[in-house]
Amino acid sequence: MAFPPGFLDELRARLSLSDVVGRKVTLKRRSGSEYAGLCPFHNEKTPSFTVNDKKGFFHCFGCGAHGDAVGFVMKTEGLSFPESVEKLAREVNLPVPRATPVERERAERVATLQQVVEEAARWFQKQLRLPVGRHGLDYLRGRGLSDATVDEFRLGFAPDSRDGLLAHLKREGVPVDKIVEAGLAIQPEDRRDPYDRFRGRVMFPINDRRGRTIAFGGRVMGQGEPKYLNSPETPLFHKGANLYCLDRARQAVTKDQPVIVAEGYMDVIALHGAGFTGAVAPLGTALTEGQLAELWKLTDEPYLCFDGDNAGKRAATRAAERALPLLRAGKSLRFLALPAGEDPDSLIRSRGAEAITRSLDLARPLVDLVWSLDTEGKPADTPERRASLQRAVEQRVNEIADPVVRDYYRAEMRSRLNAIRRPDSRAGGRPDFVPGRRPFQKGGFGGPPPAPFAAGSAARLAGTDLDASRQERALLGALLERPALLHVLAEDVAALPIANPELDRLRGGLLDALALVPGGLDPAAEAALGDDGGTPLEARLIEEHLERVGLGRLAAGARAKAREAFRPDPADPDGWAGQWRRMARHLNQLTTDPEELRRAEEALAEDMSDENLQRLQAILDRMRRESLESGT
Repeated sequence: MAFPPGFLDELRARLSLSDVVGRKVTLKRRSGSEYAGLCPFHNEKTPSFTVNDKKGFFHCFGCGAHGDAVGFVMKTEGLSFPESVEKLAREVNLPVPRATPVERERAERVATLQQVVEEAARWFQKQLRLPVGRHGLDYLRGRGLSDATVDEFRLGFAPDSRDGLLAHLKREGVPVDKIVEAGLAIQPEDRRDPYDRFRGRVMFPINDRRGRTIAFGGRVMGQGEPKYLNSPETPLFHKGANLYCLDRARQAVTKDQPVIVAEGYMDVIALHGAGFTGAVAPLGTALTEGQLAELWKLTDEPYLCFDGDNAGKRAATRAAERALPLLRAGKSLRFLALPAGEDPDSLIRSRGAEAITRSLDLARPLVDLVWSLDTEGKPADTPERRASLQRAVEQRVNEIADPVVRDYYRAEMRSRLNAIRRPDSRAGGRPDFVPGRRPFQKGGFGGPPPAPFAAGSAARLAGTDLDASRQERALLGALLERPALLHVLAEDVAALPIANPELDRLRGGLLDALALVPGGLDPAAEAALGDDGGTPLEARLIEEHLERVGLGRLAAGARAKAREAFRPDPADPDGWAGQWRRMARHLNQLTTDPEELRRAEEALAEDMSDENLQRLQAILDRMRRESLESGT
């Protein structure tokens, strides 16, 4: 069976070769997009079989086996070429075209249109070097482009004439309807004579993945509108599924070049001239889902480099919002922050390629931008305002479709929310106070760590931080031992002052698992199951959830700590819940030092006398006794 031109290219572009091969071979990432494993086509003990996602092929240095995704399925599953193609096409929801007369006619029409667009590109190039195109050539040279760069990117000029291109193509024997269908001319609705779509503009050819010219972008000379005009949708060109210089970027990534998304054609050309040959740009629209998919085929984390003005910030926001539902493991975005008023072209001309390199080094991950969408500039000085922030952030994270990525985002956002949920009362009015950081914590005030016996450090030197960590672990482990407590204590769990970031992730995983635990189970009934009553269904569901999000080992350790720490009195009607709340209150005391301890620490910091030291030591001894009495 003969498949139409372009279909196999589309199929290979949609596939991840490492995913296809990974079903049969255990692969380990070597670097970037390269993987290695034991060859499935001959017996070996040392891996000599490699897979390269960027180049789209596998190769075995032992037996010489080589091919693409289709070839791999043929070799491993014994299918014919058409059968392998159809199998893979079904997996990526790509309809398999049938070689019907209609399909053959369409393929021939597309090939014809591509020839028409290619002829137009040659004509535009020629016009740029003629007197009629002098204005356009002066503009390009004024933007710092050399003649070699102009020729490399096949830049051209469309004269300000009603039918200059039309007349040329008709002389070449191209029917008028083909010129219109290719998006090069406009046919008025009243059936008057068609006219050139592009007039008085510098022309930027747009290529497909294989480097064939399929459309144009035109930049007006002077004050006309629109400033940039792109080809319309045609059988050749779908602007939401392509990117300017995508064909060049596909080659660049094989040389480990970063993929940088800029806003405009001139920005992309400037980035290429500065050595960043993986630069691309959308085609007159905000970044689309189809363009994000193309970017993630090239690299796991493309860089988005929008202008350093309000419009650029809005473009970055739109890109983040559009990407959020599409995130999956390993696939994300990073954002370059350019100086205000700069774009990549102007930045390179004024400060050189090093300025882009520095911006790449300082690029923000997507999670930072997502956080700022709902929190930047929003006050969080009251419980109500913090609750509003929490609701907005949680709604944003719920847009992520991938459950594993969503879980990690929830844990990260919950950690950041907890940092602003517990502003320290002792910071009152200090301009260098950072919400969520304990006073005198390393870096908490942007300075060096405190000297011994500086105010706020004594309790940690005496081991109360260690006590707090044990209690955090035990409190979370108790929820695994008695899952019904999750519903009873959900609000208390969310408010726990957990400092350990790993345990904070565990707290997030437990709260996310609330939906798995039946809400009507009575804690007393749960406790009645006893230690020998087997693992309740609720506990198994929670354990499986925590395993899925990579928290299984941490959960097991917390559960063991809970068994040591929790021994509720059988006569206590509150049982586990009562002891849990008492321990949580004590944890809160440890992490928000009592007023008496604060005053003692400050006195010692001011006057290192024996009297002040003995006073502080007596308070710390009492806190340790209370810790032991609480069962921890």
